[in-house]
Amino acid sequence: MITNPILPGFNPDPSICRVGEDYYIATSTFEWYPGVQIHHSRDLVNWTLVARPLNRPDLLDMRGNPDSGGIWAPCLSHADGKFWLVYTDVKRLEGSFKDAHNYITTCETIDGDWSERVYVNSQGFDPSLFHDDDGRKWFMNVQWNHRGPGTGCNPAHTAFDGINLQEWSPEQGLIGPITNIYPGTSRGLTEAPHIFKRNGYYYLTTAEGGTGYRHAVSLARSRDIRGPYEDHPNLHVMTAAMAPENAIQRVGHGQYVETPDGEVYHTFLMGRPLPERVCPMGRETGIERCVWGEDDWLYLEDGGLVPRDTVPINAPALAHPARVAHDFADGTLPDEFQWLRTPYPDAIFRMEPGTLVLKGAESLGSWFDQALVARRQEHAAYHAETQLEFAPDTYQQGAGLTTYYNRYKFHAGILTLDPQLGRVLQVMSCVDDYPKAQLALIGEPIPIEDGPVDLAVEVAGTKQQFFWKQGGAWHPIGGVLSAAPISDEGAPGEHQSFTGAFVGMVAFDTTGRRQEARFTSFAYSKDSEGAAT
Repeated sequence: MITNPILPGFNPDPSICRVGEDYYIATSTFEWYPGVQIHHSRDLVNWTLVARPLNRPDLLDMRGNPDSGGIWAPCLSHADGKFWLVYTDVKRLEGSFKDAHNYITTCETIDGDWSERVYVNSQGFDPSLFHDDDGRKWFMNVQWNHRGPGTGCNPAHTAFDGINLQEWSPEQGLIGPITNIYPGTSRGLTEAPHIFKRNGYYYLTTAEGGTGYRHAVSLARSRDIRGPYEDHPNLHVMTAAMAPENAIQRVGHGQYVETPDGEVYHTFLMGRPLPERVCPMGRETGIERCVWGEDDWLYLEDGGLVPRDTVPINAPALAHPARVAHDFADGTLPDEFQWLRTPYPDAIFRMEPGTLVLKGAESLGSWFDQALVARRQEHAAYHAETQLEFAPDTYQQGAGLTTYYNRYKFHAGILTLDPQLGRVLQVMSCVDDYPKAQLALIGEPIPIEDGPVDLAVEVAGTKQQFFWKQGGAWHPIGGVLSAAPISDEGAPGEHQSFTGAFVGMVAFDTTGRRQEARFTSFAYSKDSEGAAT
């Protein structure tokens, strides 16, 4: 069985590409570095992370990018003997304007060194590249309209001003006229264009309704790539907007793919809301089998518009370990970890055999240089722990364990210095106060003896609890906290929160002296059973 999500934890905007019998899915990473995650599968059931291609300054530098800016909606394709990756780097997303720059990079192998990026345009976001069977290439993106209500081509949401199409040449760049090929349906917020061709039709997949609970996959077609496009009889191929009781919600933004034997599937992003209607895992990736109707329109195999939790397929699912532990023995950063924004990781951490060393950098609220290394939350309930060695000499230095969404949605168990008590553990929280992002200190500081300290956090749904120990048993600290704000729906809400919850290791030193913190282990286990329940 295919079990949705196939890519659990923050993995949105899935662009799928088949090369022979190999499938690849590229997903958005926003402000997390390196940019774009690419997973591989040969059976559509079992997926492995194989590349994060945007891993050097000439491909991506996001220092100064806002939360949920950065890499939006990549498009992965294969043509002319190489992979093509199209992506947006968003420098501003709030307010009337969006400053969004679109690029193309290529590589002959999925896990190789990708070419220096080629700039395409900045007229909108969600870029896509279609390779036609006559050899011509076509570039698409959302046209962004900053002028306000009543000025765009779709009255449902005038900022999303249709899908622009223009021919693109590897030698010349964009050539020929720009054509606005599709305004979208009455659901509005039309984005995420992908074109595929079948039986003489150009089919245009888009996402509509925003990234929240009204999200949908829409489909239109035309005999001419420039249009006009007619809408699907149902307007949408997938949506869960009319099924609020369904476990899978926020269905939208995906891409069509065919198997070697002619079966057809469509990826989609999705959310798994808790009963409190929050999605700490963010937007994840699912896939559903489709069928072609006699009218040459695409439909879900099981009928209706809501994708299934499980999809029958002749492939065994591999078991995933309940606990993943790292002692950093080989001196390399494990694949599941990322950091924020900077293409210069040496400035914020280094690996030694048996140790991850974080160089105390700017605050947890910085948009430039944070020493924060973390992994995605993949389960509604989990336990994470780490061992830390740190010797702060001022309260301006701190290191520890954090549950993190962005600069104004996090909790952290921090080892720091109290001028009267000496070295202490203190829970710091920054939630429910957007946009002021006021830091709160939770509970009394706990004096800590010299030597290593073990820190842990247990999350169960919308509750969480930090723990500590120095040998012996675990002790709670900071009380039971609400994990609900560390989700897409936490303020300011799902339309400006595009990532997902992370858990990881952090160090800050606002004196600028870069006091180092040494982490000698990290473990993540699903299904926590601690005080947070």
